[in-house]
Amino acid sequence: MTVQAGILRLLKQLCDDSGLAVIVVTHDLGVMSTVSDELSVFYAGRVVEHGPTTALLRDPRHPYTRGLLDS
Repeated sequence: MTVQAGILRLLKQLCDDSGLAVIVVTHDLGVMSTVSDELSVFYAGRVVEHGPTTALLRDPRHPYTRGLLDS
């Protein structure tokens, strides 16, 4: 297991156990698919997409989101 995977697993467990929310800033949407319920994509300081993680990753609408997924 990588350090990144271990930290994300601990964050998810903390959120699940305590009911807290965590904001993670990343360009790696694939990693977030395993730990987030909702996802917001920002471009040029504005939210360009927001929704349930699985739906947003399955059908990205904004070109920037598609670019992040393709990278």
